[in-house]
Amino acid sequence: MTKLKGILLTEGMHGMISQVEGLAKALDLEFIHEKIELNKFWKLIPPSLTPIKKFVFLFYLDKDFNIVIYCGRKSVIPSIYLKQKYKNKIMNIHIQDPKVSLNNFDYIVAPEHDQINGKNVLTTKGAIHYLRNDELNENQSYLKPKITKEKVVSLIVGGPNKYYDYNSKELEEIFLKIKENFINKDYQLIFIPSMRTPQEIIDKAKNYFDENQIIITNVDKKAYLSSLKLADHIVVTCDSTSMISEAAMTGKPIYVAQMTSIKKNYRFKKFFELFKSLNIIKDFENSIETWNYEKLNETDRVSKYIKEQLTNYDFS
Repeated sequence: MTKLKGILLTEGMHGMISQVEGLAKALDLEFIHEKIELNKFWKLIPPSLTPIKKFVFLFYLDKDFNIVIYCGRKSVIPSIYLKQKYKNKIMNIHIQDPKVSLNNFDYIVAPEHDQINGKNVLTTKGAIHYLRNDELNENQSYLKPKITKEKVVSLIVGGPNKYYDYNSKELEEIFLKIKENFINKDYQLIFIPSMRTPQEIIDKAKNYFDENQIIITNVDKKAYLSSLKLADHIVVTCDSTSMISEAAMTGKPIYVAQMTSIKKNYRFKKFFELFKSLNIIKDFENSIETWNYEKLNETDRVSKYIKEQLTNYDFS
């Protein structure tokens, strides 16, 4: 059977790419990824006030796709334009809250903490993502030769954003807790940076932890997957719901390293409350526990439902 073709539209940020690619892979699409740019001052205007016109965005596409999957404010207008142009010959799927009428979309995939409702809204626990169980298994051996201890803790680090500034004092407190609660209790550390992790934080980790710890110094997907598979405990910084959602596919204990927010975010608060109620996460304090929960695989659950709807479209 010929694969359906997809086009993925995002602003190029890792969290967005992870979600659109994750859904595209789960739907078994042959896909391309377009980074969206808007013309002139339209990039400053909310989608609800932007005309659905071709002159608003910069890219051009012939109709060589069946499904449009997109995430982020800049992708809203291009995707609505494509849906209006091709109607039932394409399916358009928006990830997260589009901030415009939900009637513009075939489906909206949104986490519970976005708190949006509608007949075409597929609600998820946390963020969908691109990680697959078979990839975790395939990459387990990537870091295994470096493991010298029986127990492993993985520290997954994000980076500064508009909610968290990663000040030196709080970062050092996280490192100290890792040392006292894990390394001093015969765990080996795997430090994993993300695309948003500044070099100075990686350098601090290299200087703070001893040479027996594994400090990954660049963005390395294989190392990330291997660390999730090898870890007995996982610690994730609080600035990324995507990274926490990805870790939740392991079923392993996840501690969230909280920091003081420089700006309130109700969505983060609701996300943490939900994941605590599901027994997935606990705040990283000064004692360590082991617990279990049902592995989270929302990407596959959503894709299964969407696959069942494909017969309603004229993909000719």
